[in-house]
Amino acid sequence: MVSLLSPMTVTWPRGFASAGFGPGATTGVIGGMATVGDRPGGAGAADAGDGAGRIPTNLRLLLILEALTQAGRPMTATELGRGVGLAKQTANRLCRTLEEEGWLMREDAHGRYVSAPRARRLGAGLSLVGRDRAAARRVVMSDLARTTGETVNYVVPGEAGMRYLDRVETDWAFRVQLPVGTEVPFHCTASGKCYLASLPPARRRALVGALELEAHTDRTITEPAALLAELEDVARRGHATDDGEFMEGMIAIAVPVLDAQGRFAAALAAHGPAQRLDLAAAEARRPAMADGAARLGAALFGD
Repeated sequence: MVSLLSPMTVTWPRGFASAGFGPGATTGVIGGMATVGDRPGGAGAADAGDGAGRIPTNLRLLLILEALTQAGRPMTATELGRGVGLAKQTANRLCRTLEEEGWLMREDAHGRYVSAPRARRLGAGLSLVGRDRAAARRVVMSDLARTTGETVNYVVPGEAGMRYLDRVETDWAFRVQLPVGTEVPFHCTASGKCYLASLPPARRRALVGALELEAHTDRTITEPAALLAELEDVARRGHATDDGEFMEGMIAIAVPVLDAQGRFAAALAAHGPAQRLDLAAAEARRPAMADGAARLGAALFGD
């Protein structure tokens, strides 16, 4: 069974952002980046008190973002500076700049930083920028569409829901149209529940509590306690389903695509009309979906 317990960095609704990485914070110089000597007073000169003293100015913001990416939790400016090797004053100033420019946002009153929408969009775009990897993704998704006989989607968490980044259509003339770029709710879609189930329990409860659980059909789960129980089941099973909860007459199944560190990167989902696909038939496709997700993870995040 594919584990859903290692989340990625994504943006929650305003005020509830999460940097939900797997455990194990990284300390020291991030990524083994070699420092470069700077001329006194030059553009790359370090602020007084910086531990490394030779980190080029144009790398500091990137190293702070990388430190947050590699951490297992939201971090304060002081913690980020310590990981990169910057003085507290410098780290605070750079984090404020990143916050003002929309790269970071504060999760709580303690001032801990998490990724903001701009950083998330950059990360999602960079993960798909390689042509060879994009081609490999299409091959895997096309194979899966043929195997399942239904439309296959690659879906990532967005600011207010799950966003369709890629899709391969089924050959059936009668199909459910959800084009690339569509954003769908977290709480009543297979891909959204797949993502929510990947969050640590405390963050999962906080996000569910912050969501507006709008009823899209008479099958939509609109009670937080019921949704949390459903998400626990999803985490245990390793896949999520949508039994007409988002759209009348649409059935869907989704599994997680994990990155090289075992963290949630995206959901791989298949959906079809209820006239052709019932819930049991969708769940029978889970082994093929899980295999496709494993192949996608290797293609997108492997060496």
